[in-house]
Amino acid sequence: MYYRSTPNRMHQEVLSFLLFTIANYIDSNGYPGEVYPGPFAVKLFHDRDDTVEPDISVICDPEKLTDRGCTGAPDWIIEIISSSNLKHDYVRKLNLYLDAGVREYWIVDPRDRKILVYYLKNEHTEDFMVKPYTFQDKVKANIYEDLCIDFNDLNL
Repeated sequence: MYYRSTPNRMHQEVLSFLLFTIANYIDSNGYPGEVYPGPFAVKLFHDRDDTVEPDISVICDPEKLTDRGCTGAPDWIIEIISSSNLKHDYVRKLNLYLDAGVREYWIVDPRDRKILVYYLKNEHTEDFMVKPYTFQDKVKANIYEDLCIDFNDLNL
């Protein structure tokens, strides 16, 4: 069991900005995928009880969606961190998501205005790359060919 504090306003503004940007992109381009904000139950493994509630989950395979949430690794997970969950998101969840086969994992830190993007080098390998960004950058979403999110558009 983990203590979860109530998200602050900055957390919610970042979440709303990312959620609407991603959902708009998927809808306008007809790409596969559904985007869900937390709380949204994600059971990462079929044979284990690891269930998480990421801030944002993008699932491209509709077969993974159930009435209760998602069973199997989402294609893209975004966690917006706060001071109360640093170790949880940077260590525990990072390892859990990589082990589960999440293709892309973003850790967004509104306080330090930084983004870490972890992504599979290609679909046929387990080699992960990591790229650091700031809130002054356009950040490439690697699961989609042409989605770049301009964090300058986030008015904080």
